[in-house]
Amino acid sequence: MNIRIVFADAYTLNPGDLDMSSLQKLGDYYAYDRLDAESLPHTVRSAEILIVNKFRITEEVLNQMPDLRYITVAATGYNNIDAQAVVARRIPVSNVSGYSTDSVAQHVFSMLLAWFNKVEYYSGLVKDEQWTNSRDFCFYRHKICALKNRVMGIYGYGAIGRRVGEIAKAFGMEVMAYTRNPESKKDADVRFVNLEELLAQSDILSLHAPLTDKNRHIIDKHHLRMMKSNALIVNTARGALISEPDLLEALEAGIISGACLDVLEQEPPDRQHPLIHHPKCIVTPHIAWAGYESRKALLDGLVNNITAFMNGTVINRVL
Repeated sequence: MNIRIVFADAYTLNPGDLDMSSLQKLGDYYAYDRLDAESLPHTVRSAEILIVNKFRITEEVLNQMPDLRYITVAATGYNNIDAQAVVARRIPVSNVSGYSTDSVAQHVFSMLLAWFNKVEYYSGLVKDEQWTNSRDFCFYRHKICALKNRVMGIYGYGAIGRRVGEIAKAFGMEVMAYTRNPESKKDADVRFVNLEELLAQSDILSLHAPLTDKNRHIIDKHHLRMMKSNALIVNTARGALISEPDLLEALEAGIISGACLDVLEQEPPDRQHPLIHHPKCIVTPHIAWAGYESRKALLDGLVNNITAFMNGTVINRVL
């Protein structure tokens, strides 16, 4: 009898453009776009292997799944899983890391170029025929500024932070970084500083740390006031690294110049969320990780995790 494998929230990985046959070949595979934890179907309740992205694994969910033997997360972060509950049941949990490094770094600079080059703004003016009606071969409504010689400050210097630093250096930027273990980082041309120096000296502050109890709302009113008035914050990590009310206040008061956000504390946000409508913000819907190549690499990582488990080994274990 084939092992039963269930993907609880498959839509974010595969909106329809990925070939999922590599997972289907591993056993009796069932994929749900979005499961409701309150009414799990029989196919889920009898699953032996569960794949989740953001679907919450709680005590209540686990009580409904007595045959569950293994969980693999279709992501790097796993704060949606009740660690105490899975450990008590001796259910191992694996993740997939490294799949989105280039995609996230690319998204950081896509937002930066949109901000500094005003690409969408000027494209809109052209579509509105303002170029057609101009007396000049070009025209200006907002100044365009260079990335070169600006200070890129990186909070969290793992694989993604390092890749962002490499691209920043290619643009001629100065790179500084804050990390918990600076002694383990040997990258040339990167200056490792404390948090206060990072905030005070960065023209662009890009966040690349996992969310923990210690750094929740690390970008708050106190730290925002340490930053330059022309500074820009980029967050492609976790929304809760930033205190959103404090960021809103800082934007309104001109304490910093703007924010480029791919993540928010509540996702999806309320339609009245003030940051998504703010003129000093660019907000994208948590897609920095989601390039096609990244999602394909994530799928391959899930297949590797499950194949190893079925062969008696747990790889990439986080719990």
